[in-house]
Amino acid sequence: MKVAVLIPCYNEAKTIAKVVADYRAALPEADIYVYDNNSSDGTDEIARQAGAIVRYETRQGKGNVIRTMFREINADCYLMIDGDDTYPSENAREMVDLVLEKHVDMVVGDRLSATYFTENKRPFHNLGNRMVRGLVNSFFQGEITDIMTGYRAFSYQFVKSFPVLSKGFEIETEMTIHALDKNLSVVSVPVEYRDRPDGSESKLNTYSDGFKVLRTIVRLLKEYKPMRFFGWMAAVVFVLAAVLFVPVLVEYLQTGLVPRFPTLIVSGVSATIALMLLVCGLILDTVAKKHRQLFEINLNILNLLNDKEKK
Repeated sequence: MKVAVLIPCYNEAKTIAKVVADYRAALPEADIYVYDNNSSDGTDEIARQAGAIVRYETRQGKGNVIRTMFREINADCYLMIDGDDTYPSENAREMVDLVLEKHVDMVVGDRLSATYFTENKRPFHNLGNRMVRGLVNSFFQGEITDIMTGYRAFSYQFVKSFPVLSKGFEIETEMTIHALDKNLSVVSVPVEYRDRPDGSESKLNTYSDGFKVLRTIVRLLKEYKPMRFFGWMAAVVFVLAAVLFVPVLVEYLQTGLVPRFPTLIVSGVSATIALMLLVCGLILDTVAKKHRQLFEINLNILNLLNDKEKK
């Protein structure tokens, strides 16, 4: 069984050698790939000297790096970690075994159930992680304990069937939602988290990247759960139409007159818009279900081709 350790990197010269050494010791049979994303501090040379296979992705952003990794590398199990030495290698074997022996599609290294909230010194990151976890689990009926962790293990079928659309740090949220929507098997493993060492700076911007994550959740809700997305919008607009229409109706029943025609017109237009939104939701929900059916068929074809290659 081939195992690949994937490390996307941008200016991690201070920690990358230790990360490579730690995971080589934890998984001596694995190939360790470091994908350098335009680092200017010599991260690539340090990783190469530490024994990693170094490759490059010039399009900036973690999502772009992961897209290239998933496309270029073939393995039975993929372990993805960050190059900042915040995730311990002690859990690597357990996570890989869950994929190879238990046939789990995605193993999530769960920081939030362990030491994240005490180790992480950025309070807005803590708030953001809680909020994203609540939104994703609520919208997509999941029980994922850590949505934005960068420590994950994947099966071959997950990696080769996952359409990477995000360019930046919102990629972890996209992975989680994809797994929930496609009913793939997901297991969480609590992992210790340690804050970055002194001199190592996070590339995640609390506000701009946080906004991108929230925007990704809304976009994927529209694409994966269109009936819920458009249904809520239709309900809000319909309530507005009803609030405008009821006083006009009461006045008409009392006097037989409709003196507020503009209000009646706005109410009618709002009701029409609500109906259109509902119809859009119904149509797109049918399309989304068809996509899920095609995904299952393509997954069977992918597994069949993979079995033939192994033989």
